[in-house]
Amino acid sequence: MKPTVYIETSIPSYLTARPSNDIRATANQNTTIEWWETRKPQFEVFISEFVVTEASRGNPDAAVRRMVAIEGIPELEATEEARTLGKALISEGALPEQAEIDAFHIAVAAVNGIEFFLTWNCTHIANAVIRPQIEIICRDYGYEPPIICTPQELMGD
Repeated sequence: MKPTVYIETSIPSYLTARPSNDIRATANQNTTIEWWETRKPQFEVFISEFVVTEASRGNPDAAVRRMVAIEGIPELEATEEARTLGKALISEGALPEQAEIDAFHIAVAAVNGIEFFLTWNCTHIANAVIRPQIEIICRDYGYEPPIICTPQELMGD
């Protein structure tokens, strides 16, 4: 059985974005494309309604590209358990209130037992200070947290 990975919205965003003038953004785009093309087939990949909602927003042309990228990826349900955990991630201080959708992304992955959580959101998710807090809260609610990582960290050999 393949390992499971939840793809947060920043992944299809970087995957389909026009080339950036920012050297870091360009590097992230290239790494995302490489992961998508070479590593993605080695995983069972999932999204949620939150990815669909976020991917469909913004510039219409960019939204179409993102939606095409995630087409056919199974969507995990945002159950009441996931919503409860997402709210706890905020109320217990792991994430700020303005990062509610980020909390729900994490909660959906945790409640569904997903092994890896792929993101470029290093402000509220893939953050060395925040990660331990997320893990504690997930475990306090009876869920094993996914391993939160960037595509660069999930490249393997």
